[in-house]
Amino acid sequence: MPGPLDGFKVIDLTSMVSGPLATRTLADQGADVIKVEAPSGDHARRVATRRGGFSASFVNNNRNKRSIVLNLKTPDGLAALKRLAADADVIVQNFRPGVAERIGVGEAAIREICPQIIYVSIAGFGFEGPYAAKPVFDPLIQAVSGLTTVQAGSDEARPRLVRTILPDKLTGIQTAQAITAALLSRSRTGKGQHVRLSMLDTVVAFLWASDMGRHTFVGEEGESETAQSFIDLIYETTDGYISVAVMQDKEWQAFAHAAERPDILEDERFKTAEGRETHKDERLNLIQSILKERTGAEWLERLEAADVPCAPVLTRSDVLRHPQVAANRLVVELDHPQAGRLRQARSPAWFSETDPKNRMGAPVLGGQTREILTEHGFDDAEIEALEKNGAAVQATGEG
Repeated sequence: MPGPLDGFKVIDLTSMVSGPLATRTLADQGADVIKVEAPSGDHARRVATRRGGFSASFVNNNRNKRSIVLNLKTPDGLAALKRLAADADVIVQNFRPGVAERIGVGEAAIREICPQIIYVSIAGFGFEGPYAAKPVFDPLIQAVSGLTTVQAGSDEARPRLVRTILPDKLTGIQTAQAITAALLSRSRTGKGQHVRLSMLDTVVAFLWASDMGRHTFVGEEGESETAQSFIDLIYETTDGYISVAVMQDKEWQAFAHAAERPDILEDERFKTAEGRETHKDERLNLIQSILKERTGAEWLERLEAADVPCAPVLTRSDVLRHPQVAANRLVVELDHPQAGRLRQARSPAWFSETDPKNRMGAPVLGGQTREILTEHGFDDAEIEALEKNGAAVQATGEG
């Protein structure tokens, strides 16, 4: 069954994670994503945790794509790319601002040959301003966005990085959504447009939904902000950890009954949601002192019976064996011709009418160079000429 984006063609000039994750999302949903790589290939091909010449990062962010190697520093390689883009729906690049224009693949150059294309630019800090031209990696965005102080718990505590590349991955997801929105707009207006996203913009907007409360009301900013209290809702039991989230009055009351502690319902500090937030340190310490009296399994049984929101704290290995993950059919296994048997998370969205199947694993570098060129009208002589002068490279068999 074809996916909901079947029939759309995407030219992917991105590398690393944010761009490849965005285009992989489109590929998972049925789009024909042509990954255009330099002869050296996407750097993510060479990072650690590898098998059969492929890195885990690359296979997870580039499945369902085809790879063509074009040397865009040569006139013939650049011309070949423009032939590929002539009937494309989307082109995505995450070069540092100004680089795409300098090498001849900026919006103006691409729109000359495909006026209705959705042209997408992903930047780190932004497209203007003092940081626009800086090299960028995920930890730098975490630092500048304020995410490290949110993770620390308060503005005064030592800043801490989130131990996953959240800005990269969040930007990839946001980019895929923006591309779909731009395609929908084009279907109504007939006009393509330039979609710009930065990792910094994405993370700050993400934080604003729940972590910028004191900065929301103009004139009442204060000197510092404390993170949402649920950041601390991991509690120690006699034999491990569980998470318990008691937010509403009914949940507080249910927790008190499950814990056989009706006395805490009489505490004036905790009788209202506002009071429990105002006195959250005392509330958290109280809950921790209670939960440390029994095992995690005992508490989960008691709390679940009382309909108190709770869950076990799982390791990554535990996640794979959890019955809810199994019920969701979230983790799938498939065979890759070079990397062998793979375990991956499926695309999270289910589509009742157009739910796509996994079509192919991540491609060998240049694995479809000849196939793609042929589809775009290149004859054998032209392809051989491109290969001879180094403008195009056919697969070597390496990941």
